[in-house]
Amino acid sequence: PSKRRKQFRVGDDGKILFHEEELKMILDSKRGEDYIEVVCGATNKKYGDYVGRLKINNKGQYFITCECCPKCPLDEDKVPLWKTPLKTYYTHQANVANRKNSAMRKQNFHRGEFLCCTRYGKERRFHLKSKLDIKNYHDALNDKCWTCSLWPYQKITFNDDDERSSLKASRGCSHSSTCQGCSTCYCEGCIECHFEDCSCQECKDFMLYVEP
Repeated sequence: PSKRRKQFRVGDDGKILFHEEELKMILDSKRGEDYIEVVCGATNKKYGDYVGRLKINNKGQYFITCECCPKCPLDEDKVPLWKTPLKTYYTHQANVANRKNSAMRKQNFHRGEFLCCTRYGKERRFHLKSKLDIKNYHDALNDKCWTCSLWPYQKITFNDDDERSSLKASRGCSHSSTCQGCSTCYCEGCIECHFEDCSCQECKDFMLYVEP
């Protein structure tokens, strides 16, 4: 699906530009030369409310500082982040380094996928069990001239037989061995499936426009 390009309002001097109307709902905000910082928090059913500070700079990068204080006597009005204009300035690419090792990133199960040789029409299986596996499949899928000789697991030629039909029926889904795509194993888009250095439109759109 097409994605609407975000309109970043950054002045020639690098300062973030906001309309005063946009900032009315944001309490206790601090504006620097190239960033804006606000008090924010999260509500946990078990541990209650926790306070922190969210800073976003003019490159779209987020920084979070925890100021945990469960018994804080302050009673402030809370506005969800998605209702504020701050997300306008988020770009996923600027925050990739902060998410690569995050334990909270989206986890998806990836079933095996098949790709057809463009020269001889034989299908070859790709096991999507690691970041490298996903990268190999991603590159092969975007190669309009992909052939069996480029299969990353072992050297094969068109003379090698297709995978047996009985094995091909199994896609490696943890929910069903004959799965053709379900909520358990189908990934619409996560950091495991997209790459900073890829020039395909899907990866570029993900890095620029995905929400935090």
